Amino acid sequence: MSEQLEQDKPVGKGPGKISRWVQRRANARTVQRIRRKGGRMMAMDVLILHTRGRVSGQPRETPLAWFDGGTGSWLVVGSGGGDRHPDWYWNLIAQPDSVAVEFHGRDPQPVTPHELRGSEREEAWKTIASAQPRIAKYQSKAVREYPVIRLTAK
Repeated sequence: MSEQLEQDKPVGKGPGKISRWVQRRANARTVQRIRRKGGRMMAMDVLILHTRGRVSGQPRETPLAWFDGGTGSWLVVGSGGGDRHPDWYWNLIAQPDSVAVEFHGRDPQPVTPHELRGSEREEAWKTIASAQPRIAKYQSKAVREYPVIRLTAK
């Protein structure tokens, strides 16, 4: 995935400092809730994505809805971030060997990320849109195509 970094650098207006601070606080609270109460929120299964900041190198934890990607894999969608992909996506692209997923009651498990494109993405998108029509609704209003990432257990 790292060869993709040069051609797909973040563009567009990203969230401001206050918005990022609020998002990080909200993420931290949601991560704690997942660890305490379970991995289901708003009728969606939720995991904690572990990445390293592409600039800072600091560990990051992001709660994300996940969808069944087949044996030993999970699908996640880059639906946040306004008119650009969310920060977790860029962290994952920059440091794919530092990615793990955590589920309620389990330790983080290393995974290999793979961004789906073309027909592979379309098939996965059908699964996602069927499971959560509101994500498809958000996509229909967005100016960018949401990335779909398959996370496969190592």
